[in-house]
Amino acid sequence: MKTTTTRTSTLVTGALLTAGVMFVAGDAAAQSSVTLYGAVDDALTFVNNQKGHSNVYLRQGNLAASKFGLIGNEDLGGGLSAIFDLQAGFDPNSGAASSSGLIFNREAYVGLKSNTYGTATMGRQYTPYLLFVGPLSSSWALTGATGAHPGDIDGLDTTIRINNSITYTSPVYAGLQASAMYALGGFAGSTSKGQTFSAALRYSNGPIALAAGYLQMNNANTNTTIAFDPASTASFGVSALNQGYVTARGVRHAAASGNYTFDNATVGFTYTNVRYLPGGSSIFTDTAVFNTYGLTGIYRFTPAFDVAGGISYTMASKANGINDAARYQQYSLKEAYHLSKRTTLYALQAFQRSDGDTLDANGHIVMAAPSVGDLENPTPSSTRNQFAAMFGITVLF
Repeated sequence: MKTTTTRTSTLVTGALLTAGVMFVAGDAAAQSSVTLYGAVDDALTFVNNQKGHSNVYLRQGNLAASKFGLIGNEDLGGGLSAIFDLQAGFDPNSGAASSSGLIFNREAYVGLKSNTYGTATMGRQYTPYLLFVGPLSSSWALTGATGAHPGDIDGLDTTIRINNSITYTSPVYAGLQASAMYALGGFAGSTSKGQTFSAALRYSNGPIALAAGYLQMNNANTNTTIAFDPASTASFGVSALNQGYVTARGVRHAAASGNYTFDNATVGFTYTNVRYLPGGSSIFTDTAVFNTYGLTGIYRFTPAFDVAGGISYTMASKANGINDAARYQQYSLKEAYHLSKRTTLYALQAFQRSDGDTLDANGHIVMAAPSVGDLENPTPSSTRNQFAAMFGITVLF
């Protein structure tokens, strides 16, 4: 106990000294900064069916992911800056890190930013596909917990992060901006193993915002017990929708979103196409395709109170022996009351209905089970319906 206490004290002291040095350095250079930021979010949650049973529990990270981070900027002169971002997720209900073995599981990158030539970064990052298309989708307008398309099948919530990646993002030209990412698998003798590629475009002019993106993940690792190439740079969430296809040799996402804002309202549309490509080690034989169509609407009654709603329809392809392909309808609502710029009370509700069949994790044809947003990825319903509701609070810092 004494050894543990001493080591802990030493680590804490070292961390405080390091933070002090950084802040002193920040003060010494007026154009440079290091900022601590984050969010704490928690909600009382009800789900009518989790694998056959209703449940009431606390769930974190609904309106905003619970996290903390350090973001830094050093002015190098001539419109050029050195930047970095280190971001870690945690569960306020237990104090545990969101991902075991990862200190900065959400993001960890460093790079250069030029006012003239754009931004180049390296490390663990979100994809251009997510960063450009995601903000215009229901995953962001309604929160990923209950607003993400069923099972977050298209990865427009923040579940996909890429290791060993290099990203370039252009400046904005006449409302248009582009970004591209390449992640190196780092596998000697076969550089294509485990690599990831993503590219996206967005356009914003007055009330109109448009975005389109593409993401290709080769030999992607998942959070199931089925292991893939250790050189893989990407991982994605697994739910009842895609559990039969996680042995794919590659996954391809394509998406387009658009928003139009008038007065106090915003309306939006999203289309996504997801393909799971079979390989020699896959437990399925035909390419599995999921098409999703979504509509969203937001109305701001006052600066402090807004309401959002969304409808989405996801349809799988008839393949791998499935004649009655899986279909999912989801209806989501969000009410938010902003007590201040930093603190928000919110309520979320979502209902999902499923039809047809899909593959389970062993490749067997089973009933397509509903899985609301990305809230219920590990706990789908045992029936054709699933309903979830929550009331929570989020505080930004």
